Amino acid sequence: MPLFSHTHRTSSSLPTSGSYSSKLLKPLKPSSAPPTSRFPLPILVFSLLCFLFGLSATIFAVYSLRRPIPLLSFRCGRSEDTFRAFYSSSRKLGDHGALVERPKHLGFVGIQTVFGSVDRRAALRSTWFPSDPDGLLRLEQATGLAFRFVIGRSKNSKKMVELHEEVEKYKDFMFIDLEEEYLKLPYKSLAFFKAAFELFDADYYVKADDDIYLRPDRLATLLAKERTHSLTYIGCMKKGPVITDPKMRWYEKSGHLIGSEYFLHAYGPIYVLSAEVVASLATARNNSLQFEDV
Repeated sequence: MPLFSHTHRTSSSLPTSGSYSSKLLKPLKPSSAPPTSRFPLPILVFSLLCFLFGLSATIFAVYSLRRPIPLLSFRCGRSEDTFRAFYSSSRKLGDHGALVERPKHLGFVGIQTVFGSVDRRAALRSTWFPSDPDGLLRLEQATGLAFRFVIGRSKNSKKMVELHEEVEKYKDFMFIDLEEEYLKLPYKSLAFFKAAFELFDADYYVKADDDIYLRPDRLATLLAKERTHSLTYIGCMKKGPVITDPKMRWYEKSGHLIGSEYFLHAYGPIYVLSAEVVASLATARNNSLQFEDV
């Protein structure tokens, strides 16, 4: 038996070239690519908002850390304590203690002055009133009393420029929210007490003229005495006839409403009010000092 047998196939049994090529060239169906993952629009918007919020928070935090500490502003409306404003801006207190918004004192002494009293202020600075900020601070620490020249404002730009030059040199003024006029002196007293009460926490508030010689140590001794009544006035008081003659200097236009004599009122180059009295004045909404004699 032969090892190999050859089978003869007819041409019909072999695949034709046409059928073979048609199977090879038959186009294949394109395979569908895996679907791309797409986030829904709401998620994208939410992610973007979160990113912007985080970025803005980071910028704000960096700005807050790098921003300098704001300086204390020692103002009450348009009133200002130039002495503490100077120490606040220069940070020169050092061992003298920290600045506070409303420092505690035994008394606050406001020396009432005007634009034309440059020589009077110079005379005080050459005698009992310190002529530099450090000396003024030492006097406060020794007596418990704070001292300032008290002045309003003026529409005259030249006067204001000259005053600011003096302020820059001595730093010993307290500006009050009032235009300086002679006929407004009682209103200046009221504005002074209101501003002093807002800027200083004192047991007593002293109003003094700029033509007096004062012993701060003796004033401190007087104010330190114990008193049984919290509503205290220290100073002179007076009453007198109402001037109804138009030719006289102190003519009172409303004399017929007042009567023949003024009621008892504060008088003199210096007087003292306790904190409770000044607190009542600071909250007053009427012209309760219109007859205060200055």
